[in-house]
Amino acid sequence: MTSGTPQPPAAQGLDLTGRRALVTGGASGIGRACARRLAAAGAHVTVADIDAEAAEAAAAEFGGTAVAADLADLDGLEALSRDADVLVNNAGLQHVAPLEEFPPETFSRILAIMLEAPFRLVRGALPGMYGRGWGRVVNISSVHGLRASPYKAAYVTAKHGLEGLSKVIALEGAAHGVTSNCVNPAYVRTPLVEGQIADQARSHGLAPERVVEDVMLARAAVKRLIEPAEVAEMAAYLCSPAASMISGASLTIDGGWTAH
Repeated sequence: MTSGTPQPPAAQGLDLTGRRALVTGGASGIGRACARRLAAAGAHVTVADIDAEAAEAAAAEFGGTAVAADLADLDGLEALSRDADVLVNNAGLQHVAPLEEFPPETFSRILAIMLEAPFRLVRGALPGMYGRGWGRVVNISSVHGLRASPYKAAYVTAKHGLEGLSKVIALEGAAHGVTSNCVNPAYVRTPLVEGQIADQARSHGLAPERVVEDVMLARAAVKRLIEPAEVAEMAAYLCSPAASMISGASLTIDGGWTAH
């Protein structure tokens, strides 16, 4: 965390001892923070990531299991999630281009990874969750699941679709002790966002700090990037007993962006 950033309080009553969690994109950024937090609560965490070496390093940090997985390769995903009590759909990527220049193959890949893969993983996990009478699906969406921005057609489409999928899971899972929610952060201090800062600084001829303040945080009332641990704490809270009546919700962590 950066100096002066408040540490989020721990989710009260969170004991995941004996539970199994699967976190996609769990080798870095939000995913790694979620994996670390769930492991701290006692869960055995499987880190699924396209970067096998980084997944191994993350899993070694908290005694989890690493799985190298390209979520665009949809075959086998249902088997990957079959034993999960907690499923965190986090993996994602970004491509910025005007619609008329947006590569169709990139559009398809982003939707496969960020929308169809969560569907496949949920499909694999639900029978076990139903059988055990308990399950938590946490979908790391975005403020872009609730709002649109130009030049991000695939990302915005995927996140809007994830919002709808999450609500369907919530309705179908309610009778079986399964909740499903979206967490909707604005810009989080992750490698993906750091890369966007550098790209925009070059393209706009701005210093990186001006990109953050003048571009990324222009719509936010709280003028700082979100820390991955803050998103992870919301994910953890949704797995706690206090959150058992929260399902089908979209919970913003956006510094007031959507208050406009």
